[in-house]
Amino acid sequence: MAKLNQLTVVVPALNEEEAISSTLERCLDARDHIRERTGLETEVVMVSDGSTDQTEDLARQFDEVAVLGFTENRGYGAAIKCGFDYGSGDIVGFLDADGTCDPRVFADLCERIVNDEADVVLGSRMGPDSEMPLIRTIGNTLFAAMLGVLSKRTVGDTASGMRAIRRDCLEHLYPLPDGLHFTPAMSARVLLEDRLRLAEVPMSYAERIGDSKLSVVRDGVRFLRVISLAALCYRPARPLLLVAGIVGLLALLLGLQPAGFYAENARLEEGMIYRILMSSLLATLTALFVCAAAIADRAAATIHRRRRYSAGFSGLLARVLSLPWAAVPVAVLLGVAVFTVWPGLEQYARERMVDMHWSRAVFASLLVVLAGVVGVTSFLLSMLELIRAQQDKPAATPPADRERAAA
Repeated sequence: MAKLNQLTVVVPALNEEEAISSTLERCLDARDHIRERTGLETEVVMVSDGSTDQTEDLARQFDEVAVLGFTENRGYGAAIKCGFDYGSGDIVGFLDADGTCDPRVFADLCERIVNDEADVVLGSRMGPDSEMPLIRTIGNTLFAAMLGVLSKRTVGDTASGMRAIRRDCLEHLYPLPDGLHFTPAMSARVLLEDRLRLAEVPMSYAERIGDSKLSVVRDGVRFLRVISLAALCYRPARPLLLVAGIVGLLALLLGLQPAGFYAENARLEEGMIYRILMSSLLATLTALFVCAAAIADRAAATIHRRRRYSAGFSGLLARVLSLPWAAVPVAVLLGVAVFTVWPGLEQYARERMVDMHWSRAVFASLLVVLAGVVGVTSFLLSMLELIRAQQDKPAATPPADRERAAA
C-alpha cells in the first residue's frame, strides 16, 4: 500500500460569516495535532457556495487557506466535490463551516485510514457529547435504522457532516448529489454496495453558530428518497423481500380462520369466499414480490459485476428459481393443482358438468398462477445469466491483430 502523505480538508460554506473565521482558524490550528498523530500534512480549502454575505471575504484573510467561490448557489455536495477536485491530498475530508465540529477529530478519522482499517470514516454525532437538536437526532436515528435493515450493517450517523475518505475510493462513490443529501447518499452507497470499508469515530458536536440551512421536512424527504433509491440500485432484493413478507403475513392472517374451520369441520362455509379470494390474491402478490426480488438481485449483480449469487436468502432464492431447479417447484405446483381439481375433471369428462366445491377451483387456480410466476422468473433469470456470460466473455481479437501477434 502506498504511503499516505496529505489530507485535504474541505469547508463548504453558504452565508456563514458568523462562524467561518473561527472554523478556519481551528482547522489551521489542528494541523500540528493531525501531523503528530498520523504523519499527514494538511491543506485547507474553503468553498463558498454562492454566499451573499461576507463569508468569502473573511475566508480570504487567511493566507494559508485556498478559497474557491461559486457565483451562485450550487449545493452543499457540489461545494465539497469542487474542493475534492481542487485539493491534492491522498485523503480528502470535509466538515461543516458552522462551528459544530472540532477539526482535531480529523486525526482520529485519518488514523483509521492510515492504519488501513477503513476507506471511509464518519465522525458520529450521536454520542453523549452531542448538542444536536432533538428532532434531528430522531431523524438520524430513523434513517440509520432504515439503512441498517436494508444493508444488514450498523451505522449510527448516516448524515454526518465530518468525514475522511481515501481519495482513490472516490471513483467507487461517485456520482453523488449536489445538495444537502450528499452525506446520506454517500453513507447509503458505501453500506449497500458493500465494496468499501466504513468506520465511525465518536465525536463531540456543538450547537451551530447562525441559522441552519437544513429543512427538517424537505431535506428529510430527500434523505429518505436517496436511501430508497440506493437500496433499489444496489440491494433491490431486500426492500422487495420486506414488502413480500408484509403482504405474505396479511395473506396468512386472512387465511387462518377458513383454514382452521376446514381442519375442524372438513368443509367451508359460503360466506368465507371473500376472505379466501383476498387471501389468494395477497398470496399471488407475495409470490410476485419474491420472484421480482430474485430477478432484481441478479440484475444488480450483473450491472455491478458482483459475484453470481448474493450471500443470504436472496442468493438462495435465485438458485432455487433458476433452471434446472425451477422445474421442481413448477412440477409440484401443477401436480397439486391437478390433484385438487381431479374429481371435477373426471366428472366433467363423464357428465359434461361439474358440481365440485368452489374452494377447490380457487386453490388450484392459485397454484397454477404460482407455477406460472415461477416459470417466468426462471426464464428471466436464464436471460440475465446469458447476459452476464456475454459480459464476461473476452473480446475477440481482430484478424489483423492476430496476424501481428503470430508474426
